[in-house]
Amino acid sequence: MQEYLNHFLGNMDIVNSREVCKFLEVSKLSFSPEYGPKLKEAYVMVKHLPKIAKNDDSDRCCACHWFNCCNDNWQKVWAVLKPGFLALLEDPFNAKPLDIIVFDVLPASDGNGEGRVSLAEEVKERNPLRHSFKVTCGVRSIKLRTKSSAKVKDWVAAINDAGFRPPEGWCHPHRFGSFAPPRGLTEDGSQAQWFIDGMAAFDAIASAIEDAKSEIFICGWWLCPELYLRRPFREQASSRLDSLLEAKAKQGVQIYILLYKELALALKINSVYSKRKLLSIHENVRVLRYPDHFSAGVYLWSHHEKLVIVDYQICFIGGLDLCFGRYDTFEHKVGDNPPLVWPGKDYYNPRESEPNSWEDTMKDELDRGKFPRMPWHDVHCALWGPPCRDVARHFVQRWNYAKRNKALYEEAIPLLMPHHHMVIPHYMGRSKEIEIEGKSVLDNTEDIDREDYFCSRSAVQDIPLLLPQEAELDNCNGFPKSNALDSTAGTSVSFAFRKSKIEPAVTDTPMKGFVDDPDSLDLRMERSSDVKRKLGSKAADPEWWETQERGDQVGFVDEAGQVGPRTSCRCQIIRSVSQWSAGTSQVEESIHCAYCSLIEKAEHFVYIENQFFISGLSGDEIIRNRVLEALYRRIMRAYNDKKCFRVIIVIPLLPGFQGGLDDAGAASVRAIMHWQYRTICRGQNSILHKLHKVLGPKTHDYISFYGLRSYGKLFDHGPVATSPVYVHSKIMLIDDSKALIGSANINDRSLLGSRDSEIGVLIEDKELVDSRMGGNPWKVGKFTLSLRLSLWSEHLDLRKGEINQIIDPISDSSYKEIWVATAKMNTTIYQDVFACVPNDIIHSRLTLRQSLTFWKERLGHTTIDLGIAPKKLESYHNGDIKQTDPMDRLKSVRGHLVSFPLDFMCNEDLRPVFNESEYYASPQVFH
Repeated sequence: MQEYLNHFLGNMDIVNSREVCKFLEVSKLSFSPEYGPKLKEAYVMVKHLPKIAKNDDSDRCCACHWFNCCNDNWQKVWAVLKPGFLALLEDPFNAKPLDIIVFDVLPASDGNGEGRVSLAEEVKERNPLRHSFKVTCGVRSIKLRTKSSAKVKDWVAAINDAGFRPPEGWCHPHRFGSFAPPRGLTEDGSQAQWFIDGMAAFDAIASAIEDAKSEIFICGWWLCPELYLRRPFREQASSRLDSLLEAKAKQGVQIYILLYKELALALKINSVYSKRKLLSIHENVRVLRYPDHFSAGVYLWSHHEKLVIVDYQICFIGGLDLCFGRYDTFEHKVGDNPPLVWPGKDYYNPRESEPNSWEDTMKDELDRGKFPRMPWHDVHCALWGPPCRDVARHFVQRWNYAKRNKALYEEAIPLLMPHHHMVIPHYMGRSKEIEIEGKSVLDNTEDIDREDYFCSRSAVQDIPLLLPQEAELDNCNGFPKSNALDSTAGTSVSFAFRKSKIEPAVTDTPMKGFVDDPDSLDLRMERSSDVKRKLGSKAADPEWWETQERGDQVGFVDEAGQVGPRTSCRCQIIRSVSQWSAGTSQVEESIHCAYCSLIEKAEHFVYIENQFFISGLSGDEIIRNRVLEALYRRIMRAYNDKKCFRVIIVIPLLPGFQGGLDDAGAASVRAIMHWQYRTICRGQNSILHKLHKVLGPKTHDYISFYGLRSYGKLFDHGPVATSPVYVHSKIMLIDDSKALIGSANINDRSLLGSRDSEIGVLIEDKELVDSRMGGNPWKVGKFTLSLRLSLWSEHLDLRKGEINQIIDPISDSSYKEIWVATAKMNTTIYQDVFACVPNDIIHSRLTLRQSLTFWKERLGHTTIDLGIAPKKLESYHNGDIKQTDPMDRLKSVRGHLVSFPLDFMCNEDLRPVFNESEYYASPQVFH
């Protein structure tokens, strides 16, 4: 019998037949490792698909010849069940899905009190010859038929088991209500790396795109094809985004770009131009814009995620869109004349002017000799391993939903299939070696002269629908493993911004819950490259984050950087999505839940940087997110326990929208200011008001607010100008051991889930080292601590030998004597030199008008926020007038940190009035 079976299976003509496939229940996707283990496969009948051209009548059952029980609308397809999805193929030999249901969180109850909704359930048919079941996920439900009741029961049981089986269990919510489970609980290859400001992040993204082998996913609120990812731009022509994508598309890399389709009346980001420009690059570039406002009925909300995913191996998330105005360095320069760094419309200041057209990109919008650019501060993050595939799953889910709603019958717009995580047993080795950074890594990729039907070839390039794939990890190296017989599949790549790699020992131990005890300390800490502070240099040579072993004590070098260490960590992807944005049946607000939970469990310290800070206390019926309530309760607990607890919040000094604060067309700016001041310090619903009633003057020992500001000459021998640094980062750091990074603002739009779509990641350090907190020993994390130290070093302009002074963030010597003192000193200097707004002196629009008039008459020209210094500063000393150069006074400014002006416009009601169009818009637009 064994000899017969060997002979039988060795005959490819026999094996590659539909009869054998049907008998063995195998197909081209069965053993593709990226899609996970084989579960169940078989022929089924479906009715919802377009007519499939076939040469036989084999899809009709025997009874049809007499009773016509299967009408012509029912068609036979091959169903493939995997841990994360159910795909329908034309036949077992065709890996191109006709349809796919990607499993997602199901409602907790069916509404009838009968428990959780099932992913699959049997359908009772009146005709006894029909045996059906339906699969329901998100807003989709499809009906399938088989030839017996027993097969229906088998399918229903298998599908429900796949949807709820640990560790992923895609159909039930995980921690915080997230669609994605916590990763990194075992050594599964979960890694993260942070980037501060656009120069560092864009260089890393460019390197990843350059190394792409199979596919690139890009998702953004705004995307500019002509954006240079490296500078100086004249020397980096090949780094322009459209050039990078064109080069990869010509190499066969499939590129999928998902853009937010804006309301043209409200925003000037011109996504239709970006789409046309991108589609003209190459046929391998596919672009979707969503939503269609009229058909979807969505007018107020946006897609706000910023994602780049390359080969399912590395992804980038955070606050940076690939668009103009975002590139910046730690210096946050206000001028660039003649243009070296910011060409044309990339010299951007939305406070002064928003271009009406983005098509002539090299034409200046602003007069560089008169107006400063608005510096841009942001934080981005790279992820490897299972968290990367979870982010890709989110992209695929959104892409497929947009495709079904906008381009259902367009063959050029494929459906996508996500990958997902699978631990590879130790005995599954590799057979071919490739070189990665000088080290040999085994890979089983091999050239093949003939493609067998059942080769485990990656379907990414062949499939015009995208499936969820179960990517593997090399047991020794922690890199995603390419398909066994796919000579075109991407192999593990090294990225230019990474100096070395961490090599976790991957085991086949199943994931379990989070452990409370920190992992055993491993101080073999990775060295990471920094972005050179010299303009135009890539993230390359100087290595800043370096530790020395002194027992388990960490020694820090004297200089921080803009690129963090690549760190093994526990990660969980969190997001805000709902039916309109991703086709889910449930509103997911896991970012909101994570914010509140992390604050509640914080022990010493919360540090927040965000573009907005609009939140509500308990009982607030207008603002529904409760980040503010979580902060209030945590501060009151610390006060009652008589313990030191600090909350530091850094936000923009002004909203980044066009219009002077007294202009008739600036109602949007004033409206956002109203909601922020309502949150912070004005009225019964503000946190400072409520805390001050109990804590009195001690309130500011617990919570304080700050902004960033920069200055410089617009050109050699030109005027001295200042501009607020626009804080666009969306991060929260807890106790130097946990970090939340993403695209979500702190407002209802981003956090409630039913409004803007967002994505983020919670990173919990596994590599812990000894530090101090409040003067006492404290375990801190490599990722989070290095990020905070670099941010603070930038904001405070710490010099060599000074970084150790801020190791303890809540001690008086660090917080009061350095952080608070620097902010106050810088604020005073800027007020003395520029009298710029916002400030604590101007309390009304009348006072603002008087100040604007005075300075315009004195200077002849100034900016919309009084950002031009006089040629000489005048001061009185012993009755004499003394004149000094403003640059001499500004030399005392340290970094960019300034105090947030809590009393600015405090006598004004900043809400829109009846003669302003914003008065008739829903207030939800602004908060």
